Amino acid sequence: MSMKFQPFIALLTFLFLQLPLHKFPLVLADLNSDRQALLDFAAAVPHARKLNWNATAPVCTSWVGITCDLNRTRVIAVRLPGIGLSGPIPVNTIGKLDALGVLSLRSNNLNGNLPSDIPSIPSLRRLFLQYNNFSSVFPASLSPRLNVLDFSHNSFTGIIPTTLQNLTRLAILNLQNNSISGAIPYLNLPSLKVLNFSYNNLTGSIPNSLKRFPSSSFIGNPFLCGSPLKLCSAVSSSPSPSPSSFPNPSTVSQSRHASSKNKFGAGSIIALVVGGLAFLFLLLVVVVIHCLKRKDSGGSGMLKKKISGGGKSDKPNDFGSGVQEAEKNKLFFFEGCSYNFDLEDLLKASAEVLGKGSYGTTYKAALEEGTQVVVKRLKEVAVGKREFEQQMEVLDRVGRHPNVVPLRAYYYSKDEKLLVYNYMPAGSLFSLLHGNRSAGRTPLDWDSRMKIALGTARGIAHIHTEGGGKCTHGNIKSSNILLSDELEGCISDVGLAPLMNAPVTMSRIMGYRAPEVIETLKVTQKSDVYSFGVLLLEMLTAKAPLQPSGHDEVVDLPRWVRSVVREEWTAEVFDVELLRFQHFQEEMVQMLQIALACVAKTPEMRPKMDEIVRMIEDIRQPESKNRTSSETESNIQTP
Repeated sequence: MSMKFQPFIALLTFLFLQLPLHKFPLVLADLNSDRQALLDFAAAVPHARKLNWNATAPVCTSWVGITCDLNRTRVIAVRLPGIGLSGPIPVNTIGKLDALGVLSLRSNNLNGNLPSDIPSIPSLRRLFLQYNNFSSVFPASLSPRLNVLDFSHNSFTGIIPTTLQNLTRLAILNLQNNSISGAIPYLNLPSLKVLNFSYNNLTGSIPNSLKRFPSSSFIGNPFLCGSPLKLCSAVSSSPSPSPSSFPNPSTVSQSRHASSKNKFGAGSIIALVVGGLAFLFLLLVVVVIHCLKRKDSGGSGMLKKKISGGGKSDKPNDFGSGVQEAEKNKLFFFEGCSYNFDLEDLLKASAEVLGKGSYGTTYKAALEEGTQVVVKRLKEVAVGKREFEQQMEVLDRVGRHPNVVPLRAYYYSKDEKLLVYNYMPAGSLFSLLHGNRSAGRTPLDWDSRMKIALGTARGIAHIHTEGGGKCTHGNIKSSNILLSDELEGCISDVGLAPLMNAPVTMSRIMGYRAPEVIETLKVTQKSDVYSFGVLLLEMLTAKAPLQPSGHDEVVDLPRWVRSVVREEWTAEVFDVELLRFQHFQEEMVQMLQIALACVAKTPEMRPKMDEIVRMIEDIRQPESKNRTSSETESNIQTP
């Protein structure tokens, strides 16, 4: 029998040897080939932050950004967001990782053509290339296993290929802010949950299969029409032409302009002239009235105008319906306050709006002697004078803590309630996390975030000890965390929730509310813990408490983080500005675990604030307490 099979075996061997080797990548490739492909990539692509990749160190356990399979035989994930990669990616580097499932090169300076061997890796499931400057034609060959494809904020050109229709597992497709042109092909992708084609050069009508997505998925394409955007004209409602035959946008513009000119007759021109003159006369009247009003109200501060109901009188002693003449100096100062001004001085001060929050409008007031204070003008106060004054005494006691913004004075009348605080020029945590994140900004490093988080936790824990351990805050959010010059976190808006109209207040702090508060509208210390957990996640991710889902609905931050962690995609959670501090990754993960414990769905599962303070204090190892994250960043070396 064996003699009979020998010719057959010889034939199979011959045929195998004749076939190209790349037909069997999973058989022939191993960890050594993955290592070499990554080393070739690192050698060819400049990177601002040095990588610790070398041929002698174990790839799976020590290389930054690399994840291997359970057997440690293949590289299955490469995550290098925001490390300063620049220039083009050569072919036959990343593309040779034929077991790769996740590739994240987002927020770098990569440019040029995207090698076709990368998006076509057969095992690739998630590809994140957003915030680079790739300028190649949109790739036509894509892995059929792709679940997430994010090319947003690049310079990709060409058309959307019809091969996208083959990606039956695709759940997220983000092509926002590119230069992709042509018509959108018919795409019937049953798994697609998030779609964004906004701000490209797409033309024609939106396919019926994609009309379920909101208008935000398509805006920024002037020549795109159809539901959910504006309706297409009779001409454009016909089937979308091929990209090669679609007219040039400038040609369309010129032809529309020419046709509209022909439609204007003499009557239309006369009507336009008369209408234009009437508009100019009306505009002149408005300007004159505005100038007269400014002259009448000159010299009074913004805060005074607000309180006096828009400057109804130019009398210097008229402080509005809520501030009566007999009460103009009844600004109550707490013991230990060094300020030397009265209500009249305060209302004369020039003021600027700092923000409009859940409890009212906040102003920065600059008095004549140079003193700067913060004044909060409360609205929708639901208690009488006696209860209000009692609560002010509570706020005075609570404010005697270094991590709580102290209340210095207050004013109460039937129509006006004013609170006076110290001015903190460093601003709020919200402005540091979500303000201008351009290249010239100084990032908020890990040490600073740890310091702010610990100070805030101590402040909330102190609040919870007041009133026999029954006091709550009820409005914890990043805009209420103010910072000292030394970046100490100080919590503001303390003790205001009991004064306010609760249902209205609750509607304004979406994203930070615990699940039980949504139903009961009642805040507790455990709901404060939940809000603090959302705040920690906001500090770790630099994302807003509510995330757009791609539909008309939004996804809260805890739910998004849980989904990422569940997919073993933890590195994608952290703010790109934190990824420079490699030596603190373990601390970041520990802080993430604390945050997730705080946002447990049931209140009983959440820790108390004093326990959270101890957990944060225990994160830092003794030997790292005296090291700053900037020092650690500069000490990262690559052999």
